[in-house]
Amino acid sequence: MRIDLLSIFPDFFTTPLDEGIIRRARQARIIDIGIHNIRDYAEDRHQMTDDRPYGGGEGMVMKPEPLSACLRAVPRHGKRCRVILLSPRGVPFSQEQAQRYAGYGQLILICGRYEGVDERFTERFVDEECSIGDYVLSGGELAALVVTDAVCRLLPGALGCADSAERDSFSRSLLKHHQYTRPPVFEDMAVPADLLSGDHAAVARHRFVESVRLTLERRPDLLSGLSLSKDERKLLKENGLLCRIEQAVPARQAGHRA
Repeated sequence: MRIDLLSIFPDFFTTPLDEGIIRRARQARIIDIGIHNIRDYAEDRHQMTDDRPYGGGEGMVMKPEPLSACLRAVPRHGKRCRVILLSPRGVPFSQEQAQRYAGYGQLILICGRYEGVDERFTERFVDEECSIGDYVLSGGELAALVVTDAVCRLLPGALGCADSAERDSFSRSLLKHHQYTRPPVFEDMAVPADLLSGDHAAVARHRFVESVRLTLERRPDLLSGLSLSKDERKLLKENGLLCRIEQAVPARQAGHRA
């Protein structure tokens, strides 16, 4: 997969993209990342990429000419390419969005700045706008890194364990269960017995119940997308959680789909 990042601050990406999973994925040629400086395509000697908004108002607006010139200079790799503007007015980013993005051959992520981007550029060149949350950042660079990291994790071979991505938080509309490591007892707090039993089925049941319990406590909104099997419904009922799910979510959404 190829990801291209368009920004007026290209050095912002240097260290984050050379660490951890992304670095290993790049070295293994699982993902190729290009960084492009929008200022290089500005038409004036001062490399101006912004100007005052028509109609007045605070702040500056990114100009369409350098943005479009930079975008046109990005090599296209196959037909499955998506141009995405990181913007606070975009669709909220989610695990589902990350999975969809991972299905493209190429993503071009445009980092907005200032008060926004000239709408004529957005209308003509951008496929969709994406937001990573309901808060204000100085620019789209941090958001682009979030999207890049989330997508990279989903690419085959990027993670050391083939099942890791499937078991991440949000992969099944559930938060991840609690995690424990050695020692088995820390300051009078013991690891749950099921996790020490060596019984893989007991471990799986324990983790599933804990995931549901945590989701109910912290993110009950996620449960509207949860589908349960008959065995899972039985397990949750035995642990007093099924009724709580049905109270939190309408009955037609509370796992009645097999």
